Amino acid sequence: MAALNRAVTLAASALVLITSAAGAQPSAQPDPRVEDYYRIIDIPTPEGVELEVGGLAVLPSGQLAVSTRYGEVWMIDNPSGERGAPYYRLFANGLHESLGLAWKDGALYSAQRGELTRLEDRDGDGVADRYETVYDWPLSGHYHEYSFGPKVAPDGDLFVTTNVAFSDSAWWRAESRVPWRGWTLRINDDGTVTPWAAGMRSPAGLGMVDGDFFYSDNQGDWVGSGFIKHLEKGDFSGHPASLAWTGEPGSPLDMTADDLYDIVDPRFPAEGETPQMLANREDEPLVTLADVAAKLPATKLPAAWLPHGILGVSTSEIIQDDTGGGFGPFTGQVFVGDQGRSSITRVFLEKVNGVYQGAAFPFIEGFDSGVLRLAWGPGGDLYVGQTSRGWGSTGPEPFGLQRVVWTGETPFEMKAVRAMPDGFEVEFTRPVDPESAREAGYSVTSFTYKHHPVYGSPVVDDRQETIRGAVLSDDDTRVRLVVDAPRRYYVHELKIDGIRAAGSGEPLLHDAAYVTLNEIPAGRPVPENDWMEVRGAGDTATATTAADTVSPDAQNAASTATVPADERRMTTLPGGWDGVDATLSLGTVPGMQFDKTELRVAAGSRVALEFNNNDDMMHNVLVVAPGAADRVGQAALQMGLEGPKNDYVPASADVLAHTALVGPGAAETIYFTAPETPGRYEFVCTFPGHYLTMRGVLVVE
Repeated sequence: MAALNRAVTLAASALVLITSAAGAQPSAQPDPRVEDYYRIIDIPTPEGVELEVGGLAVLPSGQLAVSTRYGEVWMIDNPSGERGAPYYRLFANGLHESLGLAWKDGALYSAQRGELTRLEDRDGDGVADRYETVYDWPLSGHYHEYSFGPKVAPDGDLFVTTNVAFSDSAWWRAESRVPWRGWTLRINDDGTVTPWAAGMRSPAGLGMVDGDFFYSDNQGDWVGSGFIKHLEKGDFSGHPASLAWTGEPGSPLDMTADDLYDIVDPRFPAEGETPQMLANREDEPLVTLADVAAKLPATKLPAAWLPHGILGVSTSEIIQDDTGGGFGPFTGQVFVGDQGRSSITRVFLEKVNGVYQGAAFPFIEGFDSGVLRLAWGPGGDLYVGQTSRGWGSTGPEPFGLQRVVWTGETPFEMKAVRAMPDGFEVEFTRPVDPESAREAGYSVTSFTYKHHPVYGSPVVDDRQETIRGAVLSDDDTRVRLVVDAPRRYYVHELKIDGIRAAGSGEPLLHDAAYVTLNEIPAGRPVPENDWMEVRGAGDTATATTAADTVSPDAQNAASTATVPADERRMTTLPGGWDGVDATLSLGTVPGMQFDKTELRVAAGSRVALEFNNNDDMMHNVLVVAPGAADRVGQAALQMGLEGPKNDYVPASADVLAHTALVGPGAAETIYFTAPETPGRYEFVCTFPGHYLTMRGVLVVE
């Protein structure tokens, strides 16, 4: 293990030139799976205990403390099951939706909706007998005013983050109705509070990385995609609602919302214009968060963007690997939960010119429910607390408590991607086969997000970058890519196709990294005479469209009907129609569900489907062939950067009709002809993570 984790120095004189070309010959062995290296193991829950996990904390004794959204705190002895069945004991109850838990100085601390609470067992009977308010904050009573935390700072102070509410008007516009909503607060044990940073929207994840405070936010209004971000005192994260309180005593900022509106038009869609129409308007000037930061220096950029729909949809807990190798080859790196995708992402962070930036990689998915909280066990296992009620997740269960265990085998992965003066350097967890490195295909695509008031952002200003050359280090553990003018403040999708591990011939377990480039380091580029001009993988590749992004199952599906692509979304009455035979109305209800689970039409009828999205997140509606909802939903998850561009509608013969991606508070009507063949067709939302819960049956009679 020490050999795997040792530092490796890349010397220019020891570089071997490699070029980008066709993929290497595939290994005869079956491709490795994540479960060969990391396994998800259930932690049994007693009957009747609804463990909708809001917080996790591991005590020095090895006990696992779990707080729930129902306001309970449970102590679990032997949570790993190494000494028989885990034992549960109710430690505290009566809290108001506890969404975080921390252990400090012999007491548990939890953020309820309206306060930070200290819980102590003073008589030693295993049950909390003292509930003490450390600090309380006002509430307006809006359902979205969640509070998260705490996380313990190196000096013992506690960080808490607070959600904003939504206005009652259309478009679910966020607002901070009472002081310190949308803020990070730093709180001392004696109740002294320091407003720390503003501009949060839904800051569900908190974490300490090398002693620095980080938080995660979720895509929504003014948030193009999920991310993790280093927050220092006086930082502004980008959402203007919280700036209503910068005039209060103690505020470290004097910025106002109007300062942001001078840079970004705060308008919302006009009547008849959906948020996505506004988001994709060609005449809307491209303003990014980096543009805002250039004019408002207090604005902090993400250390790592987590592209929406690719690495998750609802970013949550941030936890640094401090296991010293007990969890594999990623010591010091960061793991980030995702509630909607029921997954965990891995992030390698580096500091360049004193600024955090990093590369994000897929890690593991397939948990029972939405991943909200993470905590390290004494043996290096990763406890994973989960919940989905009202929020929805790809995991089918309403809640879950599981652990991830490293098998001891080292996966062949991109371990890290570092910024270089002339491109990027990829470090692998194991040496690569030099021949496969020479024959592999490499591609780099840069893109960014809009900073604007509508919900989320499409991928914008994307560009296939030119790779001029690649070099392999003397010890075969690193590949350096020479890229023409990498773009500062952009995300760079880096893909490697065909590279193999030395000896075993294994392919990469995950072949993509998403690198946030805030700073480009100084230093000596690879001299031009050390590499020859080569053709990057992107130079000959054709642009990927939704038609290219189809799962094998969908490609091979025996669909009962095939509809031409240009007829799958018709938003005006088709030519030749003098009216419709049936008008169907479909809406949404909380918990990522449609308001109807069954619709009926006559075979061959002309149909108008009116979809009203009265939820606080984006949805679409796809009418698909019988039994195809899972296939189509899974294909949408694999669309990568093309997903947002194509409303997460995969090109599949199974798709009969579809809406666009409809933003909160918006609506769209589509027209289609019902299939001639009677049967139980399906309708489904394919926004990433939604297809398991947002679905119904279209009965064609």
